[in-house]
Amino acid sequence: MIVTTTPDIQGRNITAYRGVVNGEAILGANVLKDMFAGIRDIVGGRSGAYERELRRARGLALEELEHEARKLGADAVVGVDIDYEVLGQGGSMMMVSASGTAVSLG
Repeated sequence: MIVTTTPDIQGRNITAYRGVVNGEAILGANVLKDMFAGIRDIVGGRSGAYERELRRARGLALEELEHEARKLGADAVVGVDIDYEVLGQGGSMMMVSASGTAVSLG
């Protein structure tokens, strides 16, 4: 499955638009507490633990996006947008969402 932020795929023709697909992953309060507890992990202003969790959440959101596209019979997802939001009381959760258009290719 091709997943891209571009509106088309160079050298390939889009033959059908299958619909908008989404994927989400939410990091709960315990994950955020664990990440901030590892603040000693910060080197040069970066937290490796925090970055690993964000990377994991982004991967999960993209996996869900691909799964939804496959259910629609798509070969690719174009125009992918990834967003990050803080949710919950006091910003206790973080959500990573990915959305795009599922397409068939010729």
